[in-house]
Amino acid sequence: QVQLVESGGGLVQAGGSLRLSCVDSGRTFIVRTMGWFRQAPGKEREFVAAITLRSLSISCADSVKGRFTISRDDAKNTVYLQMNSLKPDDTATYYCAAANPGELRVGSRDFQYWGQGTQVTVSS
Repeated sequence: QVQLVESGGGLVQAGGSLRLSCVDSGRTFIVRTMGWFRQAPGKEREFVAAITLRSLSISCADSVKGRFTISRDDAKNTVYLQMNSLKPDDTATYYCAAANPGELRVGSRDFQYWGQGTQVTVSS
């Protein structure tokens, strides 16, 4: 069974950095595509980044390219989101998600399992 727990959110000034972590307590992490999404108040949930098994394919939203990096450590059942040069517009609740094994996915409907979310607030 997949159970995702995020950590690493917090309050940071614009230009700062945070690293989000998401641990999967299940046994199938290694074969799953993992993703990060975010949702700001009053807005729809949006794709941030995704990574397939063995990091073969990676995708990042245009809004975060060059600033955010997704990575995974299969030995630790953990996926990371390194966020640099943060902007106030990055303020949102960030969700980790897991998809069934397959090709790279970027739509929220393609992910079957979700964490509870971690809040990221970027002050100006």
